[in-house]
Amino acid sequence: MKSFIFAFQQWLKLVLVGFVLLQFFFISRVGVMAFADPASTAFERSQAWQIMSKKGHLIWRQDWRGTDQISNNLKRAVLASEDSGFTQHNGVWWDAVEKAWRKNASAQAKLEAQAAQKNNAKAKAPKIVGGSTITQQLAKNLLLTGERTMVRKAQEWVITLSLEAFLSKKQILTLYLNHVEWGLGVFGAEAAAQHYFQKSAAKLTEWESARLSVMLPRPRFFEKLPESVYLSDRAQTIMARMNDVALP
Repeated sequence: MKSFIFAFQQWLKLVLVGFVLLQFFFISRVGVMAFADPASTAFERSQAWQIMSKKGHLIWRQDWRGTDQISNNLKRAVLASEDSGFTQHNGVWWDAVEKAWRKNASAQAKLEAQAAQKNNAKAKAPKIVGGSTITQQLAKNLLLTGERTMVRKAQEWVITLSLEAFLSKKQILTLYLNHVEWGLGVFGAEAAAQHYFQKSAAKLTEWESARLSVMLPRPRFFEKLPESVYLSDRAQTIMARMNDVALP
């Protein structure tokens, strides 16, 4: 029994050391980003692998642009659509997180109730909603997998706070706009501007910027539905909000 307890204690120590080293790795990676822009993200690499597997060849468009080479219209539109409080929060919008927790709990309770009505059938795991800010989205895309679990969400928060500690808001937004997905193999503002409007990201109008911002939650879906009524209507809403957003 004593040998078992000793072995368990040693295993636990190794797990804790591994966890601390992992956090150090992530934090050091973020620290480097304050001086050198990452060539790619974990999400981009996973998408490249998927595209190669399905298509047999790589479809890829991405061109890095500095903050002065990206239209302020696009910056305002993305903030209005994705994170209107970007300049005020510390990376995590806790009110949104609280709402997300309530929504997740409600979804879990609903699924369990449905399962109970079906003769104790096993309830499916609900989709985890995170209430993510732009900094959190960047943290996830840079270094993490796309799975939706509470453990992964906690790791995302660690990286998010590191981004906010080492990088300015302007750097965070620039990184986000250069690596966010805007279609199949389309990454970053410049690639999106060229792909959809045949112009540079610096010359995007308010309307074009609003349409691109609306695409962000489901870029590959909207890429196939350019005439979507929702896309047009939502873009009008974003345009009305753009001037109320503060840029970093």
